[in-house]
Amino acid sequence: MLLTLVIIYLLITIAIGLIAAKRVKNSADFAIAGRHLPIAMIVTTTFATWFGSETVLGIPARFVNSGLGGVVEDPFGAGICLILVGAFFASKLYKMTLLTISDYFRARYGKEVEILCSIIIMISYLGWVSAQVTALGLVFNVLSDGAISLPIGMIIGVISILAYTLFGGMWSVAITDFIQMIILVLGLAILAVFAGQQAGGAGEVIRLAQSKDMFRFLPDPDFKSYMFFTASALTMMLGSIPQQDVFQRVMSADSEYSATRGPIIGGVFYIVFAFVPMFLVVSALIIMPEQAELLIAQDPQKVLPTLVMEKMPFIMQVLFFGALLSAIKSCASATLLAPSVTFTENIWRNIRPYSGDKSELRAMRITVLVFSVIVLSYSIAMQGTPIYELVSGAYQIPLVGAFTPLLFGLYWKRATTQGALFAIALGVIGWLLFVLTPAGEQFPAQLVGLIASIVGMVAGSLGPQAVKNAHGSHRTLAVGG
Repeated sequence: MLLTLVIIYLLITIAIGLIAAKRVKNSADFAIAGRHLPIAMIVTTTFATWFGSETVLGIPARFVNSGLGGVVEDPFGAGICLILVGAFFASKLYKMTLLTISDYFRARYGKEVEILCSIIIMISYLGWVSAQVTALGLVFNVLSDGAISLPIGMIIGVISILAYTLFGGMWSVAITDFIQMIILVLGLAILAVFAGQQAGGAGEVIRLAQSKDMFRFLPDPDFKSYMFFTASALTMMLGSIPQQDVFQRVMSADSEYSATRGPIIGGVFYIVFAFVPMFLVVSALIIMPEQAELLIAQDPQKVLPTLVMEKMPFIMQVLFFGALLSAIKSCASATLLAPSVTFTENIWRNIRPYSGDKSELRAMRITVLVFSVIVLSYSIAMQGTPIYELVSGAYQIPLVGAFTPLLFGLYWKRATTQGALFAIALGVIGWLLFVLTPAGEQFPAQLVGLIASIVGMVAGSLGPQAVKNAHGSHRTLAVGG
């Protein structure tokens, strides 16, 4: 019965997405909803971008094992990212009326930087979308009591998202996000109240978390611990800023006010509401202590689904899986669309020059389909990797490769194309050197990459001017002599 209701819910969201697809008349409608979304929809769609499988399943699993300090990257880094976007980036980018974030790199630095940053951004989405696909497979596997295998569940999930994203683009994503976020918030809030009552009250849940030191936020007071803590915080906080999905929401706004305020409100709301799944998982330690401890040791991602399936009435099961599917589908649809639009606009167009809006719209849809197949294959190959790790690892690449060119391009007038190329090269090389060697166990690779990227930008931008000035001074001295 529960599986039947979930399938009906999927069909309803597909129908809503396909109805929204009728609004798509051109590539701008497909990519950024024609810049018509009001602030309420910007809030829900930015919130939905982050509130995915890692928030419902990954964050609680990490929280019970490592406390608040273990989830500094997400939700804290992720939420602050949206706040930073609204406060420092949205206004400047919105005024430029661009289709993708990589369009900015082309306008500021040229074609080479555009292509390199586009590749970096696209690669980063593999882990993020795979986390959502993995969670969809897990949902169908749990609901069918193992009758639907994880790979088959992944395939069903991808098809359900692809059904409307392929045709409706950003319009379908935004409207389904709006509806799914209402279901998500109401469902998890009601579930939290019910679980709190089962556990003996919210006070009991909080006391248990305190007794297990789960509210500890800061790391051990030593240099290495603080460096890894800082690197984790910065990974999503800064690495998510030069991402197409965030940029799409900014550019989809109907005004500069919506573009700047929407992400800030969405970010604050995300940080606050991400505590609900954490509350639920601690409740599980009281409601089913032995089983919860066993699952935490084996696969902590299954604690919440097991709690709901075995200890709660049918209506709560409907609410939970409705909320979970809403979170996954809204996040997955956004992350399927973003790299596909980036490829079409910033790589394919450099291979095959613009030949009309209709052909570009067709190319975007084909790319969504191809990227879906790639992600599905990657997800099946990466089975067993924790959802939280799939997501957090995805943001290291744009952090070391694309963040510095974006930040310095907007706020430092002396940034040059050579500086951007140096930033990308040194950032990625420095990161890889630490990722692929034991050095990464002593100092965080993404922090090395970020520092190297900043050094590359400054040296690459100022170096040629310094050499030119030195030659000019030498020539003046020679003439004077």
